[in-house]
Amino acid sequence: MSRPPLSIVIPTWNAMPRLAACLEALVPGLSAGLIRDVVVVDAGSTDQSRDLAFDMGCRVLDVGAAGRGRGTQLIAGANAAKGDWLMFLHGDCVLPQDWVSTIQAHIEQAPHHAGYFALSYDDQTAPARRIAWWANLRARCLGLPYGDQGLVISRTLYDEIGGYKPLALMEDVDLVRRLGRGRLRGLPCGVETSASRYRAGGWWFVPLRNLTLLAGFYGGVSPERLRGWYR
Repeated sequence: MSRPPLSIVIPTWNAMPRLAACLEALVPGLSAGLIRDVVVVDAGSTDQSRDLAFDMGCRVLDVGAAGRGRGTQLIAGANAAKGDWLMFLHGDCVLPQDWVSTIQAHIEQAPHHAGYFALSYDDQTAPARRIAWWANLRARCLGLPYGDQGLVISRTLYDEIGGYKPLALMEDVDLVRRLGRGRLRGLPCGVETSASRYRAGGWWFVPLRNLTLLAGFYGGVSPERLRGWYR
């Protein structure tokens, strides 16, 4: 019997309560024999994130506060994962019921491409729909999906492009730039993520701040300096 191909890597830091829904949505992949392991890389959470992940059968790596930062956490998770394919997923992202067949088809039909999901939010207001629309347009037209859209990539291709870098910010943009548009595919399946940062920070301010950060990154501003702007 062949081994399940897919490892799922989830970086967390105080990811409750959305982490529960994120992990529950992965169960069909286990039942279908798709998932080999789920690696949760926690950066010193003070909530129940680590306990929940352990209780749900995940491999839990605790890198502590010193390892906080998605770039560092994603590297640690990828290094520990055992699958021939990797799915990187944020802890507040919830996959739909049909995600298993979508990923199976991608693995079979597009082994030399990375896939990303269409984005939606757990908020049905007009501002949330507008931001999701722009995010999906950016990913489709510019080849710039962000990390909250997930990423599915073969281990071979991940290693070929050098994997994630331990950047303070923009680790997702850095990786897809190295992939290039020609090796990226939008998946016919969506992922729902939390809109809490927009509700807290403002439906106009947060997108404008993100655009400023992106422009700064493309303009050569260091990720360490950008992280100071992000705060």
